[in-house]
Amino acid sequence: MSRREDILDGSKAERSAYGLVYTEVLGWIDLGHAQGTDIRQLWAQMLRGEAQSGPTYDVTYKQSMVGLKRRLTVGKSITWRLKKGLSYHQKQSIALAMMMTLARRFEGLQGSFPFSWATDSGFSGEDLVSDLLGFYRVVACMGGIFSYLKPVSQSEALRRWDYYGKIGSWKNETFKPLLFPDPLQVSHAKPYFGQLPIFMRSVTPYNRWTSEDVGIIDPDRGFIHFGKGVSKL
Repeated sequence: MSRREDILDGSKAERSAYGLVYTEVLGWIDLGHAQGTDIRQLWAQMLRGEAQSGPTYDVTYKQSMVGLKRRLTVGKSITWRLKKGLSYHQKQSIALAMMMTLARRFEGLQGSFPFSWATDSGFSGEDLVSDLLGFYRVVACMGGIFSYLKPVSQSEALRRWDYYGKIGSWKNETFKPLLFPDPLQVSHAKPYFGQLPIFMRSVTPYNRWTSEDVGIIDPDRGFIHFGKGVSKL
């Protein structure tokens, strides 16, 4: 759940692991979502799988949230079986499809009872586009990526927050950027959907289900961690 006090100056976006910034290209960005840690972990599973014996290997992608003073973790996961020897581009496509598939389900979980009582994060306007940015920060290996996204100053970002309200009240179930014009520059300003930059459209999510390159092993699993214990939903 993003808060006003999480907002950072855009100049800190590249080197900050957490916080909220506003960019003119992608709108609000949750820097935690945009780290791409989940994609790095998924990619590492693919590399290990390619080194194993046998014609196939399984990879699991997860997203989770924490609560109760970090004593509770709730999340979702999916497991797909990959044929060995797929190209680099095919693996990128599969990783993107896994992220997009699960991210929507996870956002739906956050927006459902009883989690919606505690957080407005379900399909919060910045979440999915931040996930997508995290994917491209990993697979595109681009340095200084925020220079392309035109982050604004903290004062400009705060002005948007105070004019439009908290980003959690604006829902976005797509991976398109939800943009909030500067109310000082645009009269009667209203949010609108923008377009992703070219580099964030370079990979197409996998959809060749008849090829037998990918099989679905576990299509939708929920999990709860209480401390060190694990329960399955």
